[in-house]
Amino acid sequence: MKYILALTWICQAIIYAQGAPMMIDATNKDDFNISNWNYRLPSNTKPILDDRVRKHQKPEPAKVSPTGRLLWEREDSTHLPKIVDKALQLLNLKQVAFEIENSLLSKVSCTACKAGAGLLQHYIRTGKTDKEIKKMINQFCVSLKIQSARVCEGITELFSGEVIYVLRKIDSSPEEICSVIIGDACGDVYNPYHEWQVMFPPVAKPEIKAQRIPEVTAPSFKVLHLSDTHYDPYYMEGSNADCNEPLCCRLTNGHPATKEQAAGKWGDYRKCDTPKITIDNMLKHISETHTDIDYILWTGDLPPHDVWNQTREENLKILKETVLQMSDMFPGIPIFPALGNHESAPVNSFPPPFIDSPENNISWLYEELNEQWRKWLPSSVSNTVRRGAFYSVLVRPGFRLISLNMNYCNNKNWWLLMNSTDPATELQWFIYELQSAEFNGEKVHVIGHIPPGHSDCLKVWSRNYYAIISRYESTVTAQFFGHTHFDEFEVFYDKEDLSRSISVAYVGPSVSPYYDLNPGYRIYYVDGDHEKSTRAVIDHETWTMNLREANIYGFPVWFKLYTARQAFGMEALRPDDWDAFIEKMSNEPQLFDLFYKYYYKASPVRPFCDTECKKRILCDLRSGRSHDRRNLCQSIESRIDSTANTSWKQWIYNTITVSMSMLWSIPRLTIQIPKYVLGLG
Repeated sequence: MKYILALTWICQAIIYAQGAPMMIDATNKDDFNISNWNYRLPSNTKPILDDRVRKHQKPEPAKVSPTGRLLWEREDSTHLPKIVDKALQLLNLKQVAFEIENSLLSKVSCTACKAGAGLLQHYIRTGKTDKEIKKMINQFCVSLKIQSARVCEGITELFSGEVIYVLRKIDSSPEEICSVIIGDACGDVYNPYHEWQVMFPPVAKPEIKAQRIPEVTAPSFKVLHLSDTHYDPYYMEGSNADCNEPLCCRLTNGHPATKEQAAGKWGDYRKCDTPKITIDNMLKHISETHTDIDYILWTGDLPPHDVWNQTREENLKILKETVLQMSDMFPGIPIFPALGNHESAPVNSFPPPFIDSPENNISWLYEELNEQWRKWLPSSVSNTVRRGAFYSVLVRPGFRLISLNMNYCNNKNWWLLMNSTDPATELQWFIYELQSAEFNGEKVHVIGHIPPGHSDCLKVWSRNYYAIISRYESTVTAQFFGHTHFDEFEVFYDKEDLSRSISVAYVGPSVSPYYDLNPGYRIYYVDGDHEKSTRAVIDHETWTMNLREANIYGFPVWFKLYTARQAFGMEALRPDDWDAFIEKMSNEPQLFDLFYKYYYKASPVRPFCDTECKKRILCDLRSGRSHDRRNLCQSIESRIDSTANTSWKQWIYNTITVSMSMLWSIPRLTIQIPKYVLGLG
């Protein structure tokens, strides 16, 4: 049997190389759709970087001591299900809005998801038109004061069409839908449309060798990492920064009630994105301070957070402007971009290739990306960029970079509810690229936007990605992502042995201060061209500026906040070193406090981190696989709980506070529920 599999895979690889379409029965558990598209253009073989000797002045290392049942029946009833009515009365919608915005989803958000999905399905089953449903959604949003009237209207107009379209096409219960969208907090409901596996070639995994410490004195690459710029062309100094909308600091937010509520010149810690003056100043500082940068990683999210008010034209304009600015500021320096979730309009909307209707497909964005990214990338990547906004390039002989479109793992991408099976065959293509790299003795760096272990990444997609990294641990030597806006990382472990760390995904800090953050960027030192090169990250440093002081004194001062090895006393930045660092933080509160300070880029308005906060952050660092905290975090959470000094008095007080908050919310929300909702039937 294994010989048949080997022959099958080899034949597919030959077809893949020659460009012929490939068709596999996706209904068979062992076969997976490689899609009917042309791989005719081969991967580039000419290195992007020239062969200059790179031996940068790296940071001083620290001295290390040697030592079941559906929620409600699917009946063609014209009455609103009782569970929806009950859920609407019990929901704390302020909490739901906060959880969705911060990707900290709980049972409250799960209940809200089920109620919302059930309500929409009820409207669809009872024959309501799209126009009627949109009107009801808007009235519901306004009546429950979920957002301001104009935000409710904008969100309804932008998002309702595709949500209704998708719900009309699928036959899933609210429980099944929300298990996909919410993940852990909504249980693990089996759904055959969201249970799939990529296919690996029948090639034995190479013998695992001990990870060597890179030679600090050897040549290296100096790499700039920029992420989540969220440039706001309509930012206005002095406007209201304390508004009740997803994005403030604009003329449309009105005048501030007090001086303290006014937006600063260089940005604001509240829900405000980055003004042009700040981005210009940062790029000028980088170009003057880091004159020896070899290449740049640019991991997406260019437009601002005005998600209720975006258009395709506006987002494309921001894309073109920022690409032009990067080209002008860093002439001759290769830039490797990845696509963020905010580049589409509406946000998070990335239809897979099988959605080919002109009004819904994503070609408007991918075609422009192909045009803009060609400033730095070879023509050989156009095929995959236009297909799915991912690509593979040879940086130097023996060193490859692969950029993935992580929006196909985004659980806020409603199109994936129709079928999440390896959209655009990206992961299968990823395996082919890694297998080719393994055959050729190449080391690979992976970049993307949404970290694969983040709660925004679909469980099934993340599980398959985790398996790929586990299989090719000898080939993939580093990963780089953004999206969270925080300064953090994710450790990957052997999928068969969770005690053995195998890879690290670095999550770069955001340029945008949105929100409670200082702006920042990251510099990496990567093992360069020499005979024993590991292509691993030798060290990294985070640079920032104090936004509060910049606004007070009228100008920003960018400075190096910390260097990883020196600040954390690490011998090296291997996966084992990061794993040991997490364990150490769980036992040493002062070390965690230092990490937490850097996590927020030393923001003076960072919130207090209690025991639950500490458990969440440390668990995030161990979670390269999303929605599997039970297996990945149980030991570390137990250790923190056992050392937490929480008294009975504190416990009773917290319990009473939560209970009273819930009780007070019931009558208020019940009164606010629109009469038309309660009177349906």
